[in-house]
Amino acid sequence: MSSSRLVVHPDATVLASAVASRLVVALIDAQADRGEASVVLTGGRVAAAVLRAVGELPARHAVDWSRVDLWWGDERFLPAGDPDRNETQARAALLDVLPLDPQRVHAMPASDGPDGDDPEAAAARYAAVLDRVAAGPGTAPLPRFDVLMLGVGEDGHVASVFPDHPVTGETRPVAAVRNSPKPPPTRITLTLPTINTADEVWLVAAGADKATAVAKAYGGADAVAVPASGVRGVRRTWWLLDQAAAAEVATAADQDG
Repeated sequence: MSSSRLVVHPDATVLASAVASRLVVALIDAQADRGEASVVLTGGRVAAAVLRAVGELPARHAVDWSRVDLWWGDERFLPAGDPDRNETQARAALLDVLPLDPQRVHAMPASDGPDGDDPEAAAARYAAVLDRVAAGPGTAPLPRFDVLMLGVGEDGHVASVFPDHPVTGETRPVAAVRNSPKPPPTRITLTLPTINTADEVWLVAAGADKATAVAKAYGGADAVAVPASGVRGVRRTWWLLDQAAAAEVATAADQDG
């Protein structure tokens, strides 16, 4: 049965360090269990801080990075190497110094990739990669995600699933997003049904500007209006916050730090 837990840390720096430690342990545990691990990365300031913190942990050497599959929850549909792409930021923060298997780094297509400036075709291409890694048609429709990390936007969006946007009702595994309320206007995202197949979903947020959205989502607001409210891990959902982001959450949940 899925459960939800909330952990609050004193500030964004401690939060990033704690999430980094939690991630390394999760990868070690997954590999001990089945020889490999899979994680879905997110973008944003806190996500980059988490990845940098992973790079500073001696325990990262206990992970066999060549047997880690890396995915992205969403991506800005921009040319490869653009500094605003989540992939570019993740590589700069950590990935370029890890001994990863390039075949297991599943970046979302760029706008100068094989599909050109067609985000629908690019989304379908990423869905096909998910299907292939899951072992193909007729088996599991999606690969196993041990951990799927998400930021929470000031408006309650997760990945590139925005409030009151048609993508909130999308049932395909991956969707193109046009007319995003945040720039750039064109994106690719995992949809809520895909996000909710992960063993554990981690919603990571820092800062007072996230407090209202976090409180609404944690309190069970309508998922169309606050997409973060519609996220559930199969085994567990973790809300990993700093004190500023948790300021409006009325709960007796666990407090760390």
